[in-house]
Amino acid sequence: MCYGFDGERPLERSLAQRGSSRRNVLRGTLATAAAGAVAATGLATAAPAAAAPAAAPAQGRRPSGRPLVPPGQISIQLWTVRDDLNGERGFDATLREIAKMGYPRVEQAGGFFGRSAKELRRFYDRLGIKATSSHEGVSETNTALDTKIANAKALGQSYINVPYLASENADDWRRWADRMNEEAARAKRAGIKYGYHNHAHEFTVDLGRGRTPWSILTERLDRRLVHLEIDLYWAVRGGIESGDGVKDPEGFALEVIRRAPQKTLQYHVKDRNPETGGFADVGTGHIDFPRIFRAHSVKEYIVENDTPDVTPLQTARVGYRYLRGPKCR
Repeated sequence: MCYGFDGERPLERSLAQRGSSRRNVLRGTLATAAAGAVAATGLATAAPAAAAPAAAPAQGRRPSGRPLVPPGQISIQLWTVRDDLNGERGFDATLREIAKMGYPRVEQAGGFFGRSAKELRRFYDRLGIKATSSHEGVSETNTALDTKIANAKALGQSYINVPYLASENADDWRRWADRMNEEAARAKRAGIKYGYHNHAHEFTVDLGRGRTPWSILTERLDRRLVHLEIDLYWAVRGGIESGDGVKDPEGFALEVIRRAPQKTLQYHVKDRNPETGGFADVGTGHIDFPRIFRAHSVKEYIVENDTPDVTPLQTARVGYRYLRGPKCR
């Protein structure tokens, strides 16, 4: 799950339907996305992106003394600490602890907890935190969209991201893409960037004729208006589950980023337990984040774990310390 959405069910259903054809997922997704990139740029031909270089072994690398990512670009998805936000600790005390850890940013989830957007902005200002991003579904009406954008402006956000869509009907994905383009245009006029956040099923659901949700989205979303917030756990998981990415799941994720016409501006930095395949606190699983960050840097690195390993605040602390840690030469 991510932000309360079930990412497992559509993934499992799609893999069951594909059966032995799973190995075609990567080729079909990337080939269509590459075609979209060609169309968007007006080029007649485009060479496929080079395969990502294999990650150098951690052993033998020396810390450079510089942080893995710029400290000012570290954030946390508040869904990660929802049990504390809604529990005995409460919203205010939880956010104070997050600020004490050093987080300069948060990504909104779960509402405003009894405050208006302006009141929440004042609370964050006192803590020295900025709500730079949020997860918001596609609006059913323009009135709802206006409210969404107005709240984002009041909070001082730079980004609004659609967190989850799921369907086995290609027309649904086309309709959603068109609506997101409309919403993104209105958000841009308000000075806010508009993005889409992936799970794994976008890469594995078979919509017929070799098309996937990801191929439709990346072909149809206006790259001048819509960016990508790549969830690295789900992108790696998509590669592993497809069959093609087992040997190099980080390479799959990097090819997804490189092939998409849209820019990837944000990461959800969420790790994967190598034994169970489930979520893990950042830096305790098997995903080679330094390799991905070296290949493609972004504007915001958002710590997330839907099921914290010990406690929500421990997960937040582990993730922040990992991203603040030294990169390797």
